Amino acid sequence: MKESVGLGKNSQLGLTTLLTFAILALAWFVGFASRLFAIVRFESIIHEFDPWFNYRATHHMVQNGFYNFLNWFDERAWYPLGRIVGGTVYPGLMVTSGLIHWILDGLNFHVHIREICVFLAPTFSGLTAIATYFLTKELWSPGAGLFAACFIAITPGYTSRSVAGSYDNEGIAIFALQFTYFLWVKSLKTGSVTWAALCALSYFYMVSAWGGYVFIINLIPLHALALIIMGRYSSRLFVSYTTFYCLATILSMQIPFVGFQPVRTSEHMPAFGIFGLLQIVAAMHYARTRITRQQFLTLFVGGLTVVGGLAVVVYFALVWGGYVAPFSGRFYSLWDTGYAKIHIPIIASVSEHQPTTWVSFFFDLHITAAVFPVGLWYCIKKVNDERVFIILYAVSAVYFAGVMVRLMLTLTPAVCVLSGIAFSYTYEKYLKDDEKVPGSTGSTKSGEPRTYDKPGKSKPSSSESDDQVSVNVKTFVSVLLLIFLLMFVVHATYVTSNAYSHPSVVLQTASGNGDRLIMDDFREAYHWLRENTADEARVMSWWDYGYQIAGMANRTTLVDNNTWNNSHIALVGKAMSSNESAAYEIMRALDVDYILVIFGGVIGYSGDDINKFLWMVRIAQGEHPKDIREENYFTESGEYSVGAQASEIMLNCLMYKMSYYRFAETRVGYNQPAGFDRTRGYVIGKKDVTLDYIEEAYTTENWLVRIYKLKDLPNRPQIKPADLTVPFRGKRVAKGKNKKGILLQNESVKGKKAEAV
Repeated sequence: MKESVGLGKNSQLGLTTLLTFAILALAWFVGFASRLFAIVRFESIIHEFDPWFNYRATHHMVQNGFYNFLNWFDERAWYPLGRIVGGTVYPGLMVTSGLIHWILDGLNFHVHIREICVFLAPTFSGLTAIATYFLTKELWSPGAGLFAACFIAITPGYTSRSVAGSYDNEGIAIFALQFTYFLWVKSLKTGSVTWAALCALSYFYMVSAWGGYVFIINLIPLHALALIIMGRYSSRLFVSYTTFYCLATILSMQIPFVGFQPVRTSEHMPAFGIFGLLQIVAAMHYARTRITRQQFLTLFVGGLTVVGGLAVVVYFALVWGGYVAPFSGRFYSLWDTGYAKIHIPIIASVSEHQPTTWVSFFFDLHITAAVFPVGLWYCIKKVNDERVFIILYAVSAVYFAGVMVRLMLTLTPAVCVLSGIAFSYTYEKYLKDDEKVPGSTGSTKSGEPRTYDKPGKSKPSSSESDDQVSVNVKTFVSVLLLIFLLMFVVHATYVTSNAYSHPSVVLQTASGNGDRLIMDDFREAYHWLRENTADEARVMSWWDYGYQIAGMANRTTLVDNNTWNNSHIALVGKAMSSNESAAYEIMRALDVDYILVIFGGVIGYSGDDINKFLWMVRIAQGEHPKDIREENYFTESGEYSVGAQASEIMLNCLMYKMSYYRFAETRVGYNQPAGFDRTRGYVIGKKDVTLDYIEEAYTTENWLVRIYKLKDLPNRPQIKPADLTVPFRGKRVAKGKNKKGILLQNESVKGKKAEAV
């Protein structure tokens, strides 16, 4: 009899393990397949902006080796400054792809590195689902873990950063994030040095992959602090946090881009402060049983006050002395949504850095946005050490996701975990069979007396009736939850297919009869640059397109998406905002050969440079307030317009001329007048645009990309790069004076020096 019971338990355990493995495998497959829409509809290409630099860097590393990659000086970026790539990039993404490529080559399975880069993020989505399963299992139960794994496999909030071809850091960073959190919870539950060391190793991989590691190194200390305040300090917490912090700090400093930041920046100081606090609390617990209560209170209160005050004084002294860097502008922008627009417009100009709307929450999370508070409430009701962590994670992530759209990515894993807990707990309550209560004793299961309302029929007590739910209610709730889950699957698939699977370098639209039209203007323009310009040609564009020009056209750019030098970007913005003659002086000083602009007035593309132009003006104004004023580009009524009411400065700036040159010769529709801008929805203000210092070199089929070439004007001295001085802050001043008659933003600069960078 005992042997049969043992066999039954083993068979049930084996069936559970098999079912768990099958569900996780299906979650991996569905997550991978749902991210391939862009590949099926278009082709296997790298799209977006940052992924093009990541691919270019990975390709360089595979061809030249890892150490040459770390010492690679990219002469094609930030001309004439250049960029030291190895010291300014998180190498985890490149190393991961290169390692996979090396392993496949070793197995004689030769795959081009581009294909590995394209399919890396969909592959890691399965690993993220597995890491989420283990994390949720430690927090609640295996059933909740399976729900959470299925949620994160297809949720749009994570899919948006992990579709095929989106070769960005977040594609592997979310896996590292979830796995690090799992190992932290595991180490806290066991108090094991081994688990804490593994957590530090996972954190090291996270640091190598994404700058979002700062969220981890602040959330884990916050968890430790919360446990101390709640009176939940234990030796397990001391061992796990001390081991993690020491190893994690040392390992993270091995990344060249990070260097000494863990001990010299304010963003990392809270983790160090909690490390010191833990040592004090541990010492107090040790002394507690060895001294009297009065002595302990005096030592604890007095010692903590003195040490805390001394720590604050030392911190401010180190910041004042320059040994510890103060909090960065990006940190302040998380707490003050208007800070970046005023002080760092280049950060505010990025669409990902805008505050999140309510529509975005539902769009990226769907039903889980409404369900995860239920899981949060369950964790609060049955709180323990590890559930305090997920509570803090969810609350902090909700705040940061509301401040910045991009941080929706950090909220999504917490939402999936808590939604998995909510669905699992609810289904356990409504799908399990009611336990029958013996009636012969005349009492209920809880020992309460049973009452009788009819002869021979008993009525359960109030507490028992509350626990028991009728079969109809159970069926209704179960079916309703199933419908919600099916709606989530449909929504996630639809959003992934229609919103997150369109490469930015290839546009798709429909003709009048419903046929699909592909507009390949970006690659058409980049191919023209590669084939029709000199190898050493310098291309000036707004920083959004720098990575793509360097990656696809293989030409030198002045600024790109790294945005590390605000002065250099401001100079490009000044050239775009100035009149043609003043812009020509700036471009000659920078040895510019070609200018590239994006114009969507013909096809209705809203992401063109005219719509971004105000940010160019604001960034340029920050560095050159005497020459560029934002209000000069508005109409008399204070509106931004390129129509008849536009200001003269707006109608004569370089960006306006390059966008609308020869535009009046076209008609965007049979019923539209000449010069009608389909994107803005009205006729432009100046149709007879003429160019004196530049000439049109190439315009793509749909006018989406326009390329201009600087003219070589006769009898004009040229400012060479050798004539530029290079001060510490990246500003360059051209030696010599401008020629008489050259105007700089409607102002004569005779006798003044021309600022080049």
